[in-house]
Amino acid sequence: MGEKVRVAIAGINGRFGRASARAVLEDPDLELVGAFGRSNAPYIGKDVGELASTLKTGILVSSGFLDLLARAKPDLLLDFSVAEAALSHAKLALEKGVRPVIGTTGISEQDVDELARLAAKHNTPGMLVSNFSLGAVLMMEFARQAGAYYEHAEIVEMHHTRKLDAPSGTAMRTVAKIAASGNRFNRMEVDEKEILAGARGGEGAGGVRVHSLRLPGLMSHHEVVFGSDGELLTIRHDAFNTNCYIKGILLALKRAMTLDRFVVGLENLLVSTAS
Repeated sequence: MGEKVRVAIAGINGRFGRASARAVLEDPDLELVGAFGRSNAPYIGKDVGELASTLKTGILVSSGFLDLLARAKPDLLLDFSVAEAALSHAKLALEKGVRPVIGTTGISEQDVDELARLAAKHNTPGMLVSNFSLGAVLMMEFARQAGAYYEHAEIVEMHHTRKLDAPSGTAMRTVAKIAASGNRFNRMEVDEKEILAGARGGEGAGGVRVHSLRLPGLMSHHEVVFGSDGELLTIRHDAFNTNCYIKGILLALKRAMTLDRFVVGLENLLVSTAS
């Protein structure tokens, strides 16, 4: 690839931040140049290797993005912080010519539109990826294809109890892909009566319904069920640990340097890779 891609990580003390740091440090095409997390956190100033369970790196955790930029000049900012913070980081990154690769969910369509405008203004592309798992991306693509042939579709997404947003970003992305067919799903055949409010789930674009489960023992699981007379089609993806996201994260970091605009979804990179 020529020169190494210089990567900074936001949300370094989270599960995905630590796993990403290890992966970047081990990849010959990438160079980790900085990391930061919550301001005033006890790990500020510690070696990234301590958090990532690797050997010492000489890279100390910064107190924030501006502090990091004073120490290093990354090409990319990989962000696994919370939505509000990630949005702020992305705006600053675009202003500074650093390409944001956002792995945080909960960012609105309006915010995505704003990031796309800023990316064009500063001539600095970037990405928003709701799910870095290649299997999850394929699940969404298969659901998109099936949406053209069915009139009933519901999604069940299941996550651990510390998940902040419901439905998940992956579920909402899947809804949008199914609804893109233009079909109207789940038309009422009876006058339904919910004994418990919300028992039928939330209604998304195109009438696609989504149900969110939060239980210990789960990590990230999505099931899309299409129904028609005499059959069910179920498309399901299960993630059991962070390992399944690493391949997609590394792909995004490397391909982000070839982008010419702000894009949403890892599938854009898969299509261009396959073509």
